[in-house]
Amino acid sequence: MKKTSLKDIFEVEKSAIPAEIITDYEVFKDKALLDKLRTKIITNLVDSEMEEGVTLNTFINNEIDKALEGYDLSNIERNHIFHLIDNEINGYGPLTELLKDKNISEIMVNAPNEIYIEMDGLITKDDSVSFINDEHIIRTVQRMIQPLGRTIDASSPMVDSRLKDGSRINAIIPPLSIKGPVVTIRKFKSSLENIEDLLRMGTVTPYMAMFLEAAVKAKLNIIICGGTGSGKTTLLNILSSFVSDEERIITIEDAAELKLSQSHVISLETRVMNYDADGEITIRDLVINSLRMRPDRIIVGEVRGKEAFDMLQAMNTGHDGSLSTLHANSTSDALARLETMVLMSGIDLPVKAIREYIFNAIDLIINIERLSDGRRKIIKISEIKEIKDGELILEDIFTFKQKGLTSKGEVDGEFDLNKKIPKVYKKIKSKGIDSIDFMFKKKE
Repeated sequence: MKKTSLKDIFEVEKSAIPAEIITDYEVFKDKALLDKLRTKIITNLVDSEMEEGVTLNTFINNEIDKALEGYDLSNIERNHIFHLIDNEINGYGPLTELLKDKNISEIMVNAPNEIYIEMDGLITKDDSVSFINDEHIIRTVQRMIQPLGRTIDASSPMVDSRLKDGSRINAIIPPLSIKGPVVTIRKFKSSLENIEDLLRMGTVTPYMAMFLEAAVKAKLNIIICGGTGSGKTTLLNILSSFVSDEERIITIEDAAELKLSQSHVISLETRVMNYDADGEITIRDLVINSLRMRPDRIIVGEVRGKEAFDMLQAMNTGHDGSLSTLHANSTSDALARLETMVLMSGIDLPVKAIREYIFNAIDLIINIERLSDGRRKIIKISEIKEIKDGELILEDIFTFKQKGLTSKGEVDGEFDLNKKIPKVYKKIKSKGIDSIDFMFKKKE
């Protein structure tokens, strides 16, 4: 009788097992036993062969029944085992429920039994889930990225991509990772969709929100900076919502995360090199190409290298309203990073010329941070006021000043609007936008 290998058992599309979702481990008498049984069943399924004529549903149920024979398990515990196996076949194994939980913003797998999650800005170890071994982690990652046309193995041991829901997955395995497979998933949070969400969370004030809306509509060139997990991409996505629906928008990203609602959006994504070390398409390639696509706006998800010069060049040659992010911990650090990235581009320009380029290109730099209490706030909105003695001089328009911590450990502080009229206000006024006049008319 012909037998079918089940090495690809976890590629099955349709659900083979009806299961009741049980996640409260307190109802189980022996969690260690359930984990042991799960391991045994998954190993048997991967290593076994299914005889011809036997349905997948029947085969899997038989394997589970054989593994559970002789154990005094409650119906809830048996259902839990079925649910775990169902997650392996139709979901993403131990990560399935974590990916469904809308309160979790990041998942970090450091080892089979070392999984961390981030909720409300705080990172904690999650002992409720685990993998069997390193191979189990790699197999799960492979399932996640295969529909995206990506793979991960010894010849291609690193992947950075995005899932169908917009979440971003980064995985790195040996020999690059000494410890073993390491997986980081930054989940796409659809709950933050507009500026009202940032107002509700205290990330911005009403004045700041109105100012930023006016700045985007006036087609100012804006850079958002911040550290890892500070909310740069979320803010970029929200600011992009202020762009007119009549404009042609080109977005450029390593892994597409932006979710723009406008009708005329062209999304471009980089491509990693293939097995022959060929075919790579970089952010810089896409920025250069976008200039030939008649864009009204160019939105670069993150500037991190040689493409900085091409982006500044676009801003200086009539492509106003460009938006981008970069990794920097302050507005002044952002300027320094831009200089460094332009120097990396191989363009033979003196530092003075590079600073002139930056001065003429960038209108606003926004610094967003994740504070010690996990909340995210826009710390500064600054403009480049002038070049003095060869140095770029920043002028803050809005700032958040931290005073201390409350008794609950929350950051206590206040937002402040600079008393001086910003240079960009005149540019906003010149576009016929008067929605922020009340903020500055007393200063004129």
